[in-house]
Amino acid sequence: MYHFNEQLNHTRIYAEAFWNHEMIDRPFTAITVLDKDPALRWTMKDNFQACMTGVYDSVLQKMREKSRRSYYAGEALPHFDPSLGPDQYAAFLGGTIRFADDSNTSWVLPCVEDWEDVKAVIDRSENGYFNRLKTYYAYAAEFCKDEFMLDMLDLHSNMDALSALRGATELCYDLYDSPEEVMRVLNEVRKTYPEIFGMAYESGRMAEVGTISWAPIYCRGKSAVLQCDFSAVISPEMAKQYVFPAIREEAELLDHCIYHLDGKDALVHLDEILTIDKIDCIQWTPGAGQPRTMEWMDVLKRIQAAGKAVWIFDWTPAEVKAFHKELQPDKVAYTLNAETREEADELLEYLRKNT
Repeated sequence: MYHFNEQLNHTRIYAEAFWNHEMIDRPFTAITVLDKDPALRWTMKDNFQACMTGVYDSVLQKMREKSRRSYYAGEALPHFDPSLGPDQYAAFLGGTIRFADDSNTSWVLPCVEDWEDVKAVIDRSENGYFNRLKTYYAYAAEFCKDEFMLDMLDLHSNMDALSALRGATELCYDLYDSPEEVMRVLNEVRKTYPEIFGMAYESGRMAEVGTISWAPIYCRGKSAVLQCDFSAVISPEMAKQYVFPAIREEAELLDHCIYHLDGKDALVHLDEILTIDKIDCIQWTPGAGQPRTMEWMDVLKRIQAAGKAVWIFDWTPAEVKAFHKELQPDKVAYTLNAETREEADELLEYLRKNT
């Protein structure tokens, strides 16, 4: 029978080694064998409605049952994302969330016409997204105790938040037409990061159990995924002015962090990212229509050569066996799904014997 606290204690040991770029007997490897009962599925919109209506158990009970039926091997932990969607940061600043018909895609409606009219502050109204999510986190933290963890928010902060509020194309023009106003609002957004991170960290009782996120790599202290997808459409020089001062600032708030590098157009920023000491690990995501990460071994090795770890999220158990010797084992984390318990356990044993 699965015992969450026993698994958590085990994972803490391997996670501490990973963050220190050390290794016990194999790389950090989190393998999940998920229960596939369709009755236990929920969409992002289901979760959004649970948060906004206060009917929390409609989703949380499914998560509890799914965690009990699934199998967590290596350093895998059951964890639940109370997320309101990738643009929730912009929603905290006044944006309105909308969903596509598939119920798993959401965005914020662009609402900024002129930056001169904008002051970026958190909407703390009783029925606003920030307060609703804070209440949801507090309830879920009690509900999930000794059963599963809560995710840190998916924090599309800094220029990603501005892009959501304004629209990416318009923001690109604004960087030339009104750079002073963009910088003013960006600096206001940067000041909100500690409070927004702190809301999830404190309401979710993460000081007690640690942090995890949609990047399922556990940390005993404060951790999050840092990113700026908007950086893919601006030059390295402009990113050094608008993006990376904010990223450095966010990293300083955390004990450990992962940088989500999304798309080949964002690769021009890799050298700058590698200079940020507080970034421990990088997730290279080639993007839709591109070869998968094992075909970008030069990028993965370049990251490791700079002293950073890589997070491998898109390999199968067979591919881990085939390609793992290409990478430094003390600077890699594997997270993946397996079809059976036997497949998961066999991979862990293989890595112990062949690392």
